[in-house]
Amino acid sequence: MSTPKKPKAATADDLTLEEAMARLEKLVDSMESGDIPLDRLVAQYEEGMRLIQACEAKLGAAELRIEELSGENEPS
Repeated sequence: MSTPKKPKAATADDLTLEEAMARLEKLVDSMESGDIPLDRLVAQYEEGMRLIQACEAKLGAAELRIEELSGENEPS
């Protein structure tokens, strides 16, 4: 009999911008509390950096799409 597979945890790239920002806010709150051990603090910092990179990529893609739609990238 096979064991049920655990659902795969969502990566930063799998989250919407709003979900990533909410997760980032929770991480910042947790890190600022001062109540977590150093190893967990470093892990949360790493996750936060991945979330920031994902947010920047999503915002960059949205900006490009908006420029395309508004015709800013049309040759003169």
